Amino acid sequence: MRASIPFVLSVVCLMGVQGCQSEARTSAHLQPPEGYRLAAAPAKGGPRECPKTPEPYTGELLFPSKYAGSDAARDKINPQAATRYRDLTGQVQLLESGTSRLVARYLKYGQDSDVECVLGWLQNWAEQDALTSTSFNHTGKSVRKWALASVSGSYLRLKFSNSHPLAAHAEQTRVIEAWLGRLADQVVKDWNAQPMDRRNNHQYWAAWAVMSTAVVLDRRDLFDWSVAQYRHGIDQIDAEGYLPLELKRQTRALAYHNYAMGPLTMIAAFAKANGEDLRDENDKGLQRLATRLEVGVHQPKVFQEKTGYEQVMVDLQPNNRFSWLEPYCALYSCSEKTNAWRRSKEPMNTYRLGGDLTQLFEGQLP
Repeated sequence: MRASIPFVLSVVCLMGVQGCQSEARTSAHLQPPEGYRLAAAPAKGGPRECPKTPEPYTGELLFPSKYAGSDAARDKINPQAATRYRDLTGQVQLLESGTSRLVARYLKYGQDSDVECVLGWLQNWAEQDALTSTSFNHTGKSVRKWALASVSGSYLRLKFSNSHPLAAHAEQTRVIEAWLGRLADQVVKDWNAQPMDRRNNHQYWAAWAVMSTAVVLDRRDLFDWSVAQYRHGIDQIDAEGYLPLELKRQTRALAYHNYAMGPLTMIAAFAKANGEDLRDENDKGLQRLATRLEVGVHQPKVFQEKTGYEQVMVDLQPNNRFSWLEPYCALYSCSEKTNAWRRSKEPMNTYRLGGDLTQLFEGQLP
């Protein structure tokens, strides 16, 4: 009699445990961290008005950098270029922030009208094939991956909510998810072309955008690409916990070390949720980076002495700039001091990392 498939697999597993574990990992459906399963609150109040859909951006992704005219350090803001950038990308940023707010509103008030609203927005952009232009500059491809990170990160909360808000919207979700897949494939192409010696925080943000989309679409190829970019980033962290490419930002080195932490911690949290523990990469490089950054935030002169430049602190003022502390302290056993610092900033909400990270990682301390 032929052996049953489970029996055959058990024999294979006994012969090679590592191979069996690898097979289980690749065959399992991709999942987000547990906080993404949060159900919506019981419906309260009446349906809310759906804000006007931001105008889908279908043009060339050719945008000025806010650092236009700066030297190689890229640390001096050009006010005219920054204004021009905001004008050109305004509708994209409305989509990013608005999607996050609508999803949060649904979870808080339980109104299906908010789900219908956000799906209407995303379907509109998907049907216009927005943000997919292959004519772009560096700032343009950056805008694409930031938008993907924001939209996918928010959409995940609907996709995996225990309230199952997407169940009645199969056709809309098909259109939206196909568009997210096209964006993710283009983001991979965009950032694969980035020279290895210039793969800084932008590469990590691209990787986070692709990771969140990988879980939305259950695509292991995107997941693996994201992990590969993460590993490259972690491998750059030196023995003291610095990122050499971010040190080149001179007066903004501290701010850009902080900026790099968000996508890195989220990728590590998502990888761990799918059985891939990246915490020990490069001799616990992520923990070393976080420790260096925490010291620098409280003692900026450490970064001033390292770079030779006084640090610009304005980008470190808003509490949500430290949202990375939530996934980080869910990955590692944070010290009492670090946890006190984290709690002093809560709640922390940032739409490019998925919304309310305090809520998403609540109760997940190791």
